[in-house]
Amino acid sequence: MFIRMIAKAFVRQWKKMAMIAFTIALGASLATAMLSVMMDVGDKINQELKAYGANINVVPKGNSVISELYDVGDENVTGAYLNESELGKIKTIFWAFNIVDYAPFITTEAVLEDGSFVEVTGTWFNHHMELPTGEQLDAGLNSLRSWWDITSGRWIDEQTNDKSVAMVGSTLAKKEGISVNDDITLKGIASDVTVKVVGIYDSGGEEDDYIYVPVDIAQLLGGLDGKIDSIEVSALTTPDNELAQKAARDPGSLSVSQYETWYCTAYVSSICYQIEEVITDSVASAVRQVASSEGTILEKTQLLMILITILSMIGAALGICNLVTASVMERSQEIGLMKAIGAHNGAITGLVITEIMCTAVIGGIAGFFAGLGFAQIIGHTVFDSAINMRPMVIPVVTVLVFIVTLTGCIPAIRMLLNLHPTEVLHGR
Repeated sequence: MFIRMIAKAFVRQWKKMAMIAFTIALGASLATAMLSVMMDVGDKINQELKAYGANINVVPKGNSVISELYDVGDENVTGAYLNESELGKIKTIFWAFNIVDYAPFITTEAVLEDGSFVEVTGTWFNHHMELPTGEQLDAGLNSLRSWWDITSGRWIDEQTNDKSVAMVGSTLAKKEGISVNDDITLKGIASDVTVKVVGIYDSGGEEDDYIYVPVDIAQLLGGLDGKIDSIEVSALTTPDNELAQKAARDPGSLSVSQYETWYCTAYVSSICYQIEEVITDSVASAVRQVASSEGTILEKTQLLMILITILSMIGAALGICNLVTASVMERSQEIGLMKAIGAHNGAITGLVITEIMCTAVIGGIAGFFAGLGFAQIIGHTVFDSAINMRPMVIPVVTVLVFIVTLTGCIPAIRMLLNLHPTEVLHGR
């Protein structure tokens, strides 16, 4: 009898039931899309921010100590070096897969043919590595400085025959009259090298006065075989919390459980610590402007997603409230008759809620799958990649739909409880 009454209600009021299902589906789809993007947006935003530079800088321990004592930048301190042979070890740390790019730097002075002094920086451009783990990696300046504007020529390509080549900053090129395809002789501390200019770049910073060459060329000029000044690392990180800040100050102050949690979480301080473990006599530190920006942008984006989800649920609740109330008003005589023949408020309330919940199940399922589609559209439109479905979204959306549906039914249930059979049956 109970099931038959529900079925007849669906038949008689199918338009209102369809509208309720559509309202729930709309709210569920927005919630599913926003929650799916929110739970996967961290890596996506980190990947986007990686296009704007490294977030970890690794320098020799001696240089770091002098920098701290005398408050000078690491680039102004010389005398200590890292070993180029250890670069592959960075991809052997616990968070190796979070290291998306890195490059070494070695800076030396050289003299041009007209007697002008110039800074020459050796680095990787698109360096191909066979890692100790068996992986392969292409890393270097081409991706770490992707915002540089190549005003003339091209990037150095290490995977071809680009050996004795150079890229010149736009300011220096203009001052010295250097053009693409020119051969320039660099007189270094240890030896002289003639390089061919393959590109002119505009960095928008002090690098426009530099010459960039493959790392072995700079080492040859300065007599620094196998040595590097610093390493810039681009890593996917988790925004810092109180534990990460405490560990950054002193990892030794952590308890065993705190240490394990910190070490096994991709905090920037954790990744820095692990890099120091594999690179001899090194100090790895976060580039705070980049690392802080990542956390701030991620938090604000996630907050935006949560607010959109909350607003969509409120809108769905209001829509359900209006539709269910209208349904109860239309059925007031039917409800009054049921009360007159002995039906209790609890039984009638259970009937109405069951009808709405059945509708909510249909609308919720349709909205969930529509939301997954919306999430993929957002992912491909904004991040040019798919959004990974997180299983946690299913129970969260289910609970939200359940709460919103019940909340929307409250005004209608209160009206139902206040209906008096004598009044509604006599048309009052």
